[in-house]
Amino acid sequence: MSARSIRASSRRDLRRVRRPRSHRCWDHLIVAPLWPLHGANLGTLLRTCDAVGACLAVPRHSWVPEALARGNTLRSRSCVHWVNDPLRWLAGQEHTHVLGVELAEDAVRLADLSLARRRTVAVLGHEQYGIPPEALDLLHEVVEIPMIGTGVSLNVAVAGSLVLYKLAGMA
Repeated sequence: MSARSIRASSRRDLRRVRRPRSHRCWDHLIVAPLWPLHGANLGTLLRTCDAVGACLAVPRHSWVPEALARGNTLRSRSCVHWVNDPLRWLAGQEHTHVLGVELAEDAVRLADLSLARRRTVAVLGHEQYGIPPEALDLLHEVVEIPMIGTGVSLNVAVAGSLVLYKLAGMA
């Protein structure tokens, strides 16, 4: 049996099969780290949003624009929704499936999460405290990411990226 030859795709090949420019706003899939602790995670999530065709909803804190600019290694214009009041914004998500990424009773395992077939917001909590209790009542579904290591949870960027890929049907 001979070994097959593997050729990596060139940037030119990738540009030919992918969208020609960044999107303005698809608004079908939104990841919402509404209580962020670390700015680096926001930039990483913005990069994942570009990869899966999602938007990012972030709180209007003074340090967030700098965090997004620093972390957006594509330097392209991406879809960002600015949120003044996270609880009010979540409560106003009518006709939207609001999904929380949290360790909770009756949570769906990531492997069993269904593809986002309608407008979906994936809510991410604070890295230390999770999603605030008053926001949990605004969720329609909760998903958990199983872990076998010694850590209790993943950071927001990693958790959000895993969930986005699953919701987008790319994992």
